[in-house]
Amino acid sequence: MSISMKNLLKEFIESFGLLTDQEVKTIIDNANIKSFKKGTFLLKEGQVSDKCYFVLKGCVREFYAVDGEEKSTAFFTEMQPVTSFTSYTNQTPSKHYLICAEDCVLTVGTQDLEKEMCERIPRLESVIRQEVERSTGKAQDDFANFITSSPEKRYLNLLENRPDLLNRIPQHQIASYIGVKPESLSRIRKRLLQGEKKKA
Repeated sequence: MSISMKNLLKEFIESFGLLTDQEVKTIIDNANIKSFKKGTFLLKEGQVSDKCYFVLKGCVREFYAVDGEEKSTAFFTEMQPVTSFTSYTNQTPSKHYLICAEDCVLTVGTQDLEKEMCERIPRLESVIRQEVERSTGKAQDDFANFITSSPEKRYLNLLENRPDLLNRIPQHQIASYIGVKPESLSRIRKRLLQGEKKKA
C-alpha cells in the first residue's frame, strides 16, 4: 500500500472522530488494499457477495442487465463504500453487477475481517453503523430525486453534484444512468447549451 493511499484511508477513518490514533493505525495496518484493472468485475448477477469495498482511487459502476442492455444505476468514486448490501448482508444472489469503470485502488473487506476488527476495536461498530446509515440515507434520497425528476433535471443534478463523472464515464453510460437513450442525452445537452448562450 502506498503512503498516499494509507493517508487517504487514515483521513477518512479519522473524519468520524470516534477512534484513537492507535485504533486508526490498527485498522490501517490490517486493511486489505488491492489494485484492479478497468473492466474487472467485482460482482456478477447471480453471485453471492462475500466482499465489501471502499474506493481509494478510481470508479466502480453498478448496473443491471435488462433485456440484453446494461442499465447503469450507480457510480462509486473516491471515498465512497461499495457493496451489494442485500447480497452481502443476507448472503443471497446479487441482482446486479459491479465493475471497475477505471483502474481502481480499493480496500477489500469481508464479514470475517469486519467481525475480527470489531472484536479488537469495539467502537468500530459505531463507525460502521454511521457509514451504513449515511450511505443508506443517501441512496434513498438519490432514488427519491430520480423518480420525481425529469431526465433533464437528473442531468442537471449530475452536473451540480457530480460533475467529475461527465469526464470519466462514457456518454452512453451517463445516458443509461439518467434513464434515456444516448441521442436523447445529446438533445438535452444541446438544449442546455443553447439556453446558456441565450443568457450570455
